[in-house]
Amino acid sequence: MPDAVVIGAGPNGLVAANILADAGWSVQVFEEQPEPGGAVRHDRGVHPDFVSDLFSSFYPLAAASPVLAGLRLEDHGLRWSHAPHVLAHPLTDGRCAVLDRRIDITAASAEAFAPGDGAAWRRLFTLWQTLQPDLLGTLFTPFPPVRATLGLLRTLRAAGGLRTARSLVLPVRRMGEEEFRGEGGRLLLAGNALHADLAPESAGSGGFGWLMSMLGQTYGFPVPVGGSGALTEALVRRLRRRGGAVTCGERVQRIVIDGSRAVGVRTATGETVPARRAVLADVAVPALYRELVGREHLPAQLLTDLRRFQWDFATFKVDWALDGPVPWQAEQARRAGTVHLADGMDELTRFAAQIAMHQVPDRPFLLFGQMTLADRTRSPTGTEAAWAYTHVPHDIRADAGDEGITGSWAPADAERMADRVERQVERFAPGFRSLVRARRVLAPPTLQSLDANLSGGAINGGTTALHQQLFFRPVPGTGRPETPIPGLYLASAGAHPGGGVHGAPGANAARAALRAHRAPGLAAAQRVLSRRDRTGRKR
Repeated sequence: MPDAVVIGAGPNGLVAANILADAGWSVQVFEEQPEPGGAVRHDRGVHPDFVSDLFSSFYPLAAASPVLAGLRLEDHGLRWSHAPHVLAHPLTDGRCAVLDRRIDITAASAEAFAPGDGAAWRRLFTLWQTLQPDLLGTLFTPFPPVRATLGLLRTLRAAGGLRTARSLVLPVRRMGEEEFRGEGGRLLLAGNALHADLAPESAGSGGFGWLMSMLGQTYGFPVPVGGSGALTEALVRRLRRRGGAVTCGERVQRIVIDGSRAVGVRTATGETVPARRAVLADVAVPALYRELVGREHLPAQLLTDLRRFQWDFATFKVDWALDGPVPWQAEQARRAGTVHLADGMDELTRFAAQIAMHQVPDRPFLLFGQMTLADRTRSPTGTEAAWAYTHVPHDIRADAGDEGITGSWAPADAERMADRVERQVERFAPGFRSLVRARRVLAPPTLQSLDANLSGGAINGGTTALHQQLFFRPVPGTGRPETPIPGLYLASAGAHPGGGVHGAPGANAARAALRAHRAPGLAAAQRVLSRRDRTGRKR
């Protein structure tokens, strides 16, 4: 009997399993898919000579994460690689904003759009340097992060107090207008905000765009050498060296609850696997509570709150094997691992507004990845392994492009959308389509079929909007990995601090489980509650 069962071998589940194994616990991980990794996997499914990341690709949060740093995955085979530039945002008139790990290059790029904007970027970076230690502490520690928050309040006060706090909760459009005269700095912030489901007019999008920009400025957007799955392989290798077990192709169908406490899991094959101490779920929040636990074990208020749980945008992705480098009009984009494609701030707003109106955007904002540029092992010399993704509504009611895309995502629907994505690339890189040797289309249902946590193609475990963060995540009054079921811990991106490959939800869940078994008083109270439930007495 293992001490802990972990459901899901995504990065959070594997981080949780590693931390428990480090503490001397025996750990069994179950994964529904035939291989581990969740949304951190690669394959050669586009073309045999090309390595393609199935889901996530660039990892600034992993580079910044003290959780992953503490696991020393480089000792287990993980190596990182960088493109020459972190990010580029070209415009159809040939101008291009550039984010680079060298502050002088980024500042010069902003300055080229308007005099004084280089100094404005440096001021934002100085603010980041002041807040960085305490801000990252609030992100990567369990909620409420008391010590880090107190430190952050002190540094905020020294950095401008309420005025700085106001800036960080601004919509990114307003923040950009206040900080920059020209479009370059504004576009870097806004494009990074749209890595999540935050429109340019959304409260807090300014702070998120600033955070992602500063992570890129400091750590870059690194990629694992050989493919994103190399990160997963390092986590699995480390875990197995510590005695942990990972079983793939085995779906957990139910969490076994005895006397109100989680005591194990039952798999789809009918096997019951007991857990001596804890069950940790790297599982999407609605699926965990509605399917694996069951309504009969949950408080009525939680069930009510789950009806208001909001997913982030659906995602549509295209992978390509290209016969040559992308022919960007803007030279700077030819050196950037990530390229944002929208012709100005108004086009970003238009894109987000169309999603809000349940329309398929006619000119989709694209995040474009040049993977061979970032890691030369991804494809043969002179070629490029590339991808782009965009967002679409979950509930599609119209096609703003007037091509009849219905959202059924049948093959014809998906191919029309992929063609639209390629036309958007062509606006900034004429001749792009002539380089396509092969492509793969991953519509929202396909993404979900490859990783059940990506419900409807949502990649962040729930919206990044302020109303579902901190103690509102995943539902009001939570914010911690503990669940209403003793012995069961939420270890997925549905928990604080949310999406991104950084391992914090998994680490928080593992540490909560360890704390519960280091606190005799808590353990005794849980046993009393379990006895009361078994005897039918009111809790």
